[in-house]
Amino acid sequence: MGHVHVPSEIPVKFLRKSAKHQILIVATFLVGLFGSGWSWVTDPDRFWQAYISNWMFFTNIAVGAVLFAVVTWITKAKWNWSVRRVSLSFVGFLPISFVLFLPMLGLGDSYFPWILEMAHDPILQKKAAYLNMPFLLARNVLGLLVLFGTAIYFAYLALRPDMGFCKDGTKEEMSNNWGTRLMKGWRGQDNEEMDSYRRMVRVGPAFVILYFFVMSIISYDWVMSLDPHWFSTMMGPWFFMGAFWSGIAATACVVTFLKKQENYFDEAMGVQQLHDIGKLTFGFCVFWAYLVFAQYLVIWYGKLPWEQAWIIRRSEEPWGKLSLIVVLMCFVTPFVGLIGRKPKMTPWFLRLVALIALGGLWLEKHLMVAPSVRHPETTTLGATEFLVGVMFLGIFLYSLRWFLSTFPVIQLWQPGADPEAVDMEKLDCERGQAGT
Repeated sequence: MGHVHVPSEIPVKFLRKSAKHQILIVATFLVGLFGSGWSWVTDPDRFWQAYISNWMFFTNIAVGAVLFAVVTWITKAKWNWSVRRVSLSFVGFLPISFVLFLPMLGLGDSYFPWILEMAHDPILQKKAAYLNMPFLLARNVLGLLVLFGTAIYFAYLALRPDMGFCKDGTKEEMSNNWGTRLMKGWRGQDNEEMDSYRRMVRVGPAFVILYFFVMSIISYDWVMSLDPHWFSTMMGPWFFMGAFWSGIAATACVVTFLKKQENYFDEAMGVQQLHDIGKLTFGFCVFWAYLVFAQYLVIWYGKLPWEQAWIIRRSEEPWGKLSLIVVLMCFVTPFVGLIGRKPKMTPWFLRLVALIALGGLWLEKHLMVAPSVRHPETTTLGATEFLVGVMFLGIFLYSLRWFLSTFPVIQLWQPGADPEAVDMEKLDCERGQAGT
């Protein structure tokens, strides 16, 4: 992408605060909160099932979007110079996600069926070294702390050099305390850029490895262990690659929203950025379908009863129709909708397709949890699932808007050539001059 034009000077632009949007977000949260409270009182088991599936969905979006920013950084991508910060903005939800995760740790045998079955099930007893609550609590808490902490540290390194460009901005732009906090111990623009670059080069790959590892653990503990006799080596990849795809689709939605907020955003986040995000949204819908089919094919071919149970339960009534809807929303719609060039570069259409895909992934998380623990007489999908989702949506949108209105929407610090290589080249020149 060497032909991508990155401006030498990028104006400091924040997402303008809007009382209308703020009221809408708060109202969304309050409706979801009161509705969730009603659900918790009337049917606590169903409430927690919806809570966990929604926590996984929104956390997957946030951490998947951060991974998108990290991966494009590692590969030194230039095409996303104007939307890189948008992907990174989802990091604002991760501290809240960790707090929302803590109540889940106290569910015990009301959620994990293997706790009560362990005493009399010889198969489960062979898995006791992994399936025990002390180890589950430790690996989940520690894993998420390290993963989220690494993501936040990467965001800090990406944001800190921008503060040097913001310090000469208007009083309104610098009215928040975060600029002062991020500039603590400032050592000059060139030094800060070099230091951030070197650290991000190391932190980025570490985050990718942590992402694959921790997200696999989450899928094993909160999805696969609900059918403790069933196992699939494809569950981890299916889960964490779905999260990555959801981060890309969510980035597309936010970018198309920002394009309507200000002319500069519309110009900077142009057709090239939309086309590339559209291609990634299209490509990973195909990869998602490949992972689903790869898991299904092995189970179908082996025809082993303990491998088939999980798939059969989600293929027959009453869950079969919802599974079909997931396939239509996550594969058929984005594949057909984005197969051409023009749809990818049409903001409203790209946003629509991305939202449909995200809706399918939300339903997918529900189907990962509910069929394994839901009482047969309970309805498959109802007000509880949507109300809890609305509560999470309000929190999620608030954290996203806070980040974009607090920090520059477009990254001001745009490294050109590799600073380390340039630094070494200068050093070689100085040594050559000294020798002559």
